[in-house]
Amino acid sequence: MVVGSDISRYPNTPRPTCRGYLHKRTQSAILKGWRKRWFVLKHNGYLHYYKHKKDEGKCRALDVTKLEGAEIGVDTSLGKPFVFKCMPQSGNRIFYFCATSNQEMKRWLEAMDKAVHP
Repeated sequence: MVVGSDISRYPNTPRPTCRGYLHKRTQSAILKGWRKRWFVLKHNGYLHYYKHKKDEGKCRALDVTKLEGAEIGVDTSLGKPFVFKCMPQSGNRIFYFCATSNQEMKRWLEAMDKAVHP
């Protein structure tokens, strides 16, 4: 049984393709900077994120974004290592993510690329 998930209640639900903590760039009028968030990339190509790992399966996601057709790739414009961005087809929003290592960044880019081109 996986704690904090709906897998035990729905055993035939495919496991997410990728999950883990990433730092997301915040650009709101009030807050600017990087916030650590728990991200879950589901098998259906939707990226969900939560404030904490324990919130997955218990709370609504802070945001859900469809990745199909999105542009993703490494970003060096912010002068920070392991940063990548995602520009979903719908909307005019750009997400900037920062991983803890090059290996972690590659893991997310690979998983997101599969969601972008199903």
